[in-house]
Amino acid sequence: MTLYMMKLPDVGEGIAEAELVEWHVSVGDTVKADEPLADVMTDKVSVEISSPVTGVISFLAGQPGDVLAVGSDFVGIELHPDEAADVGTTTEALTVESPTRQSVPDLADAQASRSVAAPAVRQQAKDLGIDLTEVVGTGPDGRVTREDLEQHHPRRDEGTEQIRFIGLRRKIAEKMTISASRIPHFAYVDEVDVTAVEYLRATLNIESAGQRPKLTLLPFLMRAIVIAVRDHPHLNATFDDEAGILTTYAALHIGVATQTPNGLMVPVVRDVATLDLWQIATEIARVAEVARTGVATRDELSGSTITVTSLGALGGLVTTPIINHPEVAIVGVNKMQLRPVWNGQAFVPRTMMNLSSSFDHRVVDGSEAATFIQRIRALLEQPESLLVDSPPS
Repeated sequence: MTLYMMKLPDVGEGIAEAELVEWHVSVGDTVKADEPLADVMTDKVSVEISSPVTGVISFLAGQPGDVLAVGSDFVGIELHPDEAADVGTTTEALTVESPTRQSVPDLADAQASRSVAAPAVRQQAKDLGIDLTEVVGTGPDGRVTREDLEQHHPRRDEGTEQIRFIGLRRKIAEKMTISASRIPHFAYVDEVDVTAVEYLRATLNIESAGQRPKLTLLPFLMRAIVIAVRDHPHLNATFDDEAGILTTYAALHIGVATQTPNGLMVPVVRDVATLDLWQIATEIARVAEVARTGVATRDELSGSTITVTSLGALGGLVTTPIINHPEVAIVGVNKMQLRPVWNGQAFVPRTMMNLSSSFDHRVVDGSEAATFIQRIRALLEQPESLLVDSPPS
């Protein structure tokens, strides 16, 4: 048999390495050309790597969670002689080597690990993060059994579980650590009377039912941010703390913190100042959906200049959101409540909501943060101004 050593391909411009998220194959499996081999991740974008040839898997580089260099040995595939002949004559770029040359790293281990366990046992080992080459098999011909896995990796306590952070969850943890450790957060909370904007929102939804997308509070908040940053341009910015450079942006690209099955992601609504309320609503729904379904592109997950986050639907009254590094501000929406509010003569029922926001205190002074949020509050409490200042439909 001839060994074809596949290198980790270039998965994006300027990408030098990628994290291995999941193997779709095991040593000993037969794969066909174009069948998926593994998922790798760069930034927050997952990429599926497929096999270029048909053959039997004899070598896999690394375990999920490992970071691999682009161009390094990735998968070894034993080719049938007919397949080897086709590869050698039709594609010069493919690397074909004889396994007898011992030029493949860890080839002996890879060969020894073939067929040492049934597929179900291999899957269990994969789930437990166990390298089968390290397990002594007691089954026929040295095959590894479930009991061998238990002996190698005993469960110390049936009530505990160890979960290794890999892929998107690890990326989220790293970014949160950077944001919390490198940015001196300043939190500001203000109460907003959203009675009028909620009435306007409901009215517009009734009038345009079936013809336009349904409006939530977020498009109104984004329109308010568009207007408010005109007087506070360096809140629509990113700060390079290593170089000491604040970059402000003429365009407003708002990140929308979105909970997905794989963790928190921040897809971006671009050029918000050029969009009306319904266009903003359409874009929010679109980018949130591609994030949740795992098909968002790198461009859809990067480039935001300020971020909004909403936990109001979960009932939170006050939050302290973490800034989306390297931005300098994040605006948070909390739960709406009907509360008695004194109007100077009597208590009247009003729909109230808190805006919980955080700012980079190196860039934004407390007084400016308060002025910025108070401007947003005033715009939401007089929402007709958001329609007057909105781009034409």
